[in-house]
Formats: sequence, C-alpha cells, structure tokens
Amino acid sequence: MKIVQLLILSALVFSATAQADDDVTYRKDIRPLWEEHCMACHGESSPHLAEFKHNKKMYMEKSQGPRMASYGELVTFVGWPDSGALMRRLDDGKNANGKPGNMYEFLGENEAERQKNLAIFKAWVGESGWVLKRFKDLSKEELSMMKVKE
Repeated sequence: MKIVQLLILSALVFSATAQADDDVTYRKDIRPLWEEHCMACHGESSPHLAEFKHNKKMYMEKSQGPRMASYGELVTFVGWPDSGALMRRLDDGKNANGKPGNMYEFLGENEAERQKNLAIFKAWVGESGWVLKRFKDLSKEELSMMKVKE
C-alpha cells in the first residue's frame, strides 16, 4: 500500500512541476493558493513586517503573521528584504535539515496536497531560486534565479 501511495504522490508532484515553470504566475496560480491557505493569517488586517517584528509575540498569540496580502508584499519574503523567508517557511525539509518549515503544514489537508501546492510555489520562485538563505548569505546568481512572475 505504501508503494502505491508514494507512486500517486510522485505523480501529483510531477504533474504540478510539469506545469511549465514559466507559466506559473502570482495572479493565476499563487494568489488562489494564498487566499485558500494563507490569507487568514497574512491578509489585509495583518501587520506590515516591521510592526510584526516589533510586537511578534502579541501578533502570534492572535494567529497573525506579517502581512502578505499583495504581490508586492509577498515578494519581499522571497527576494528582499526578508530573503528566503517564504521558502524557509513553506519548505518540506528536503532542502535543509529534514524538518519542514513552520508553515508547510498549512499548504494542504494532506501530504499529497501539500506536495502539490509546494511544487507550484517552487515553480513560481524557480526551482533554482528556491533558496533558503537570508539576504546576507545569498549570491547575486542565486538572487537572479528567483522568478516570481506577477
């Protein structure tokens, strides 16, 4: 049974990744996923990053994260100023220490859905641009690999 589940999961991930990386855009692909899985905590009523950092404990108690309600706000958690934050939070752990990011679990109801949605986010950022590093540790080449089409 586990082999069948792995094959199904692999097929889902492959089909999501096969969705040509260049075709994945914020408006068409990321925004709907974001609205379904992330907006409740990162929407219009959420604080901007500086305010969130200033009162992090209070906002976390309210289940609010930093505001990422628009393309421009979300991109700041990919490239700059909070480089790699989106990737570190959504990653399944296969790119790092084996531990999923703290927001990975919210990408879907089950592992297959989470992997499918993660593949879409990776395609949006660019497989080569899916770097978990902070800005000070990124090379110009790594930064240039991040696509994030609107």
